[in-house]
Amino acid sequence: MDNKQRQDNIKGCNYNEAQIQVLEGLEAVRKRPGMYIGTTSIKGLHHLVYEIVANSVDEALAGRCDRIEITIDKDNIITVTDNGSGIPVGIHPKMGIPTVEVVHTVLHAGGKFDSSAYSISGGLHGVGASVVNALSEFLEVEVKRDGKIYKQRYERGKTVTKLEIIGDTDETGTKTVFKADSQIFDTVEYEYDALLSRYREMAFLNKGVMIVLTDKRGEEDVINELCYEGGIVSFVRYLDSNKTRIHKNTIYIEEKKDNCVVEIAMQYNDSYSETLYSYANNIATIEGGMHVTGFRSALTKVINDYARKIGALKDANKNLTGDDVREGLTVVLSVKLHDPQFEGQTKSKLGNSYIRTVTEQTVNEDLAAYFEENPQEGKAIVDKCLLASRAREAARGARDLARRKTALEGNALPGKLADCSETDPIKSEIFIVEGDSAGGSAKQGRDRKYQAILPLWGKMLNVEKARIDKIYNNDKLHPLITALGTGIGEDFNIEKLRYHKVIIMADADVDGAHIGMLLITFVYRYMRELIEKGHLYLAQPPLYKITKGKESIYAFNEVEMERIFRDKEWDRKDCTLQRYKGLGEMSSVQLWETTMNPESRTIIQIKMDNPFLADTAVSDLMGDDVQPRKEFIERHAKDVQLNRLDI
Repeated sequence: MDNKQRQDNIKGCNYNEAQIQVLEGLEAVRKRPGMYIGTTSIKGLHHLVYEIVANSVDEALAGRCDRIEITIDKDNIITVTDNGSGIPVGIHPKMGIPTVEVVHTVLHAGGKFDSSAYSISGGLHGVGASVVNALSEFLEVEVKRDGKIYKQRYERGKTVTKLEIIGDTDETGTKTVFKADSQIFDTVEYEYDALLSRYREMAFLNKGVMIVLTDKRGEEDVINELCYEGGIVSFVRYLDSNKTRIHKNTIYIEEKKDNCVVEIAMQYNDSYSETLYSYANNIATIEGGMHVTGFRSALTKVINDYARKIGALKDANKNLTGDDVREGLTVVLSVKLHDPQFEGQTKSKLGNSYIRTVTEQTVNEDLAAYFEENPQEGKAIVDKCLLASRAREAARGARDLARRKTALEGNALPGKLADCSETDPIKSEIFIVEGDSAGGSAKQGRDRKYQAILPLWGKMLNVEKARIDKIYNNDKLHPLITALGTGIGEDFNIEKLRYHKVIIMADADVDGAHIGMLLITFVYRYMRELIEKGHLYLAQPPLYKITKGKESIYAFNEVEMERIFRDKEWDRKDCTLQRYKGLGEMSSVQLWETTMNPESRTIIQIKMDNPFLADTAVSDLMGDDVQPRKEFIERHAKDVQLNRLDI
């Protein structure tokens, strides 16, 4: 562009003072809600509850609250009540309005910036109550404080009543009632199980605090009273309730050092994966951080030192690895500290470097002392780690053999893989197809430019019940590992993923659902980042084909089939109904039209919004114990909407 053209463009534009918008008060929140709560999906909806309850939990952390009640009323109105100190109601010295109004109408206003009010808190930014207020149709707050009950109402972030005294009381606390704004959110229907999981976690982390969660939307109230005097020890026992313990007692460590608290509960079981939940000031640090790094390095050192001391490790050059000492370990690590610094992609990684040293020292001293005082349990743990080490060495041998074989074959891809011509992973997708016959139809029906097909045959290994050496030697999993290119476990590298859409395509029946769950379990345990980064999907093939004359319509389940008959006003006697027993019964054209064509297909993205719920579900569904699987099916049978497993 030459200078004259640029000047002409400037003269012709309408960019002037009038285009500079100033969003006052909470308008910015309503204009860009995603900046404050991440999303307007159900995850963002739940975030409103989390923000209000976080204020009550901070009161509990400060020792001023021991009861929090959360109620979902009809019309999805949320009520949160606590018996804390109550939000201050006096006139704010700077703003000139009641402080409770400042908290609800001014961003970055709160008591968490001044450590004299909250020495430790999960609320960091002072945006919680004001953001919830901005994104609600209405919000009412009642404060019990100084012998009086105060009340104020807001609508879509704006104050609509003055703060008024509505009664006398000898109690203290805060009650918040709000209704999420349907103009903002995709849905305002709360998922009770997701909230229950969240607040069970909170109850475990805050020993002795009673959290009552009530759902009043059904014919009968659903009430859960959550209170755990055992704290995170109870948490670990809950997580391991369906697993066989390696040692009798759950190990518990707590130390207060350098103005912070480190709390650890840990238990070894007979599973083959590590289950670790870490927290900083009750905030889940799903990406880990310095406290997790300190714990893991100290754990490896302490177990190696103890194994040498009791003569279990005789080779001076051999050490148990971090993976060896964490196999089958369930651990909850909770730290409380001043001014936590969060980083990472989701701001859920603890960055304070000093907490690593504190955690490391705590484990080095207290776990070593525990082994000295409990030699039988120490030996049982060392034996478990040695068994894991031997299996890992066998797996390493199998992995190296596979690498050598691949190198000799010139980095050959699996023989059954029909690859696509596109080399850009972002534009490529792979269908993991159940059965050779369905694989054949898929290969013929696909778009060869960007769609790859990998047929699998028979039911594969349940990795929840197998060590990693079995996985490397499994003839059904090995082609999948090779095709995706990322490696698994400690070798996993998301940058090497060859397709950004990995689509599981199995029959629309119980067996297909089982195969789908086996594949999801494998990815969850050994390629979890595929789920975290949104690369894993479930295809949704139809179950029925309804034909009348020259018109054919596909139905994905019986409910949809009945709807089609009703909407079309078709008589069943005049129609031909075909039920597909499997993908192999479809022609390549039908498979393309219904299941593979991006313009007409339905695929479900596998998400993991709640790691706690995900881990529990995988253990319950795929573990050795039958009873939790039976209970899971009974609990969720009413929620199934498709004739397949709806993840």
